[in-house]
Amino acid sequence: MSRRVRRQFTDDFKQQIVDLHNAGMKRSEIIKEYDLTPSTFDKWVRQAKTTGSFKSVDNLTNDQRELIALRKRNKELEMQLDILKQAAVIMAPKRQIITANKDKYSISAMCRWLNLPRSSYYYKAIEPVSETELEEKVKQIFLESKSRYGARKIKKCLETEGILLSRRRIRRIMKRWNLVSVYQQTTFKSHSKGKNEAPIPNRLARQFNQERPLEAIVTDLTYVRVGKRWAYVCLIIDLYNREIIGLSVGWQKTAELVKQAIQSIPYALTKVNLFHSDRGKEFDNQLIDEVLGAFGITRSLSQAGCPYDNAVAESTYRSFKIEFINQEIFHSLEELTLKTKDYVHWWNHHRIHGSLNYQTPMARRVIA
Repeated sequence: MSRRVRRQFTDDFKQQIVDLHNAGMKRSEIIKEYDLTPSTFDKWVRQAKTTGSFKSVDNLTNDQRELIALRKRNKELEMQLDILKQAAVIMAPKRQIITANKDKYSISAMCRWLNLPRSSYYYKAIEPVSETELEEKVKQIFLESKSRYGARKIKKCLETEGILLSRRRIRRIMKRWNLVSVYQQTTFKSHSKGKNEAPIPNRLARQFNQERPLEAIVTDLTYVRVGKRWAYVCLIIDLYNREIIGLSVGWQKTAELVKQAIQSIPYALTKVNLFHSDRGKEFDNQLIDEVLGAFGITRSLSQAGCPYDNAVAESTYRSFKIEFINQEIFHSLEELTLKTKDYVHWWNHHRIHGSLNYQTPMARRVIA
């Protein structure tokens, strides 16, 4: 024997059936035509005549309503007795008692019986932090960054510790303790608007936000005073997470120095898609072409005289100079190499970046 499938009917459908019956259509014909049970049809007709509503709650008898109310009242009294008994025996705070029983009883009802505003229960009290503690926190973050963080980044660091503080208040604390960031105001760099006629075009086209690691990497060179000589540093940056993935230090500004930086990359070079740089002779030459060609990496060069085509590398070197180079004195190439590696480690693992929503480069790579 096949089991009858339970059907759901809307109030409009039920009213339509009643209207057909009132219009003179026979009960048996309606039941057969719409595949209804006699009891269901009779129930709808009765509800339409008595209350005009097809909802069960509107068609309860007085005895049924009284029984439901008594059951509800009895349940509330049982809950009240249980809650008050716990409050008397374990002497716990009201919020703790409600939390312990929230899977058993309604939070609203428990708040009502314990005379605790529901908003007070949901409000999570935050332990106040004294002004002295705030000042110590700000100084600690500032000193750990080696004077590199300003109010904006200190604010983000405090938020990770659950401390909400405005930048204005942080600046007041910094001023009070003479905490001056090594950063200066941004300056505008003029550039040539000459036409790019080199055979290698700017394939990056200022697409500095990449969705995948090693999709595009950028590089540049900068000079550093070591004793009475000038040394050069080459950094390679992954646009995906601003991680410095390549590093080389040397006395000569040559393609060999760039090659060493490429070879220092700890990731598979076959996964690199695009290599972008400016048009310096140390980048646009046969040696670099051979290195990149061996791994199938596509070349991209900035427009001549336009630093904005390599803005991420320019910005990285600016931070490198302000945060690190300008704060140090180097006596040998070995000292420069060692301290630069230490700075790069801090940059990748500890420095938060505004372009990464105040994450560190390695945190972004882990998420990927």
